[in-house]
Amino acid sequence: MLTALLIIVILIIVGLVAIAFLAIAIYNALVSQRNYVSEGWSGIDVQLRRRFNLVGNLVSTVKGYAKHEAETLAEVTNMRTEVRSDDPVARAAAENKVSGALANLFAVSENYPDLKADGNFLELQRELSTLEDTIQKARRYYNGAVRTFNTTVESFPSVIIANMFGFVKADFFENDDDAQRAVTEVDFS
Repeated sequence: MLTALLIIVILIIVGLVAIAFLAIAIYNALVSQRNYVSEGWSGIDVQLRRRFNLVGNLVSTVKGYAKHEAETLAEVTNMRTEVRSDDPVARAAAENKVSGALANLFAVSENYPDLKADGNFLELQRELSTLEDTIQKARRYYNGAVRTFNTTVESFPSVIIANMFGFVKADFFENDDDAQRAVTEVDFS
């Protein structure tokens, strides 16, 4: 009788220890994935700050050629001040506005042959194009980290640990600009 009771107590202790180790492993996985999300956001932030500085140089270059396009230049400059948020949703919305304003700026540059031929403008345009590709890579990394983290936060049994320790889903960095999502028509006629 005593040995059967001892075996039951040992099994209960082993079960509790196993549950504790599982909880610790899940908690550590959540912390690790949250850190990947933070790292991804930091990568986006660094690239967007680089774009922020590059846009300033681009606007300065265009100002010399397109003095009467003040409205477009002011729009780009004003939008640069809106991108200071640490919230991915707000930041994505502001960045989408900047992308649209940059498209307008490049459209304006088509009216100025001297500007299009300017070495500084061409180099800034190339840098901006390369930087946009880098931002897209950083955005994909961040959104992948968010997807993994959110899946863990919502899956059983990790949802129990996530709720106990206050882990909440992270927001994706999404493109809300319908014009950028639209399929571009190519006409070869």
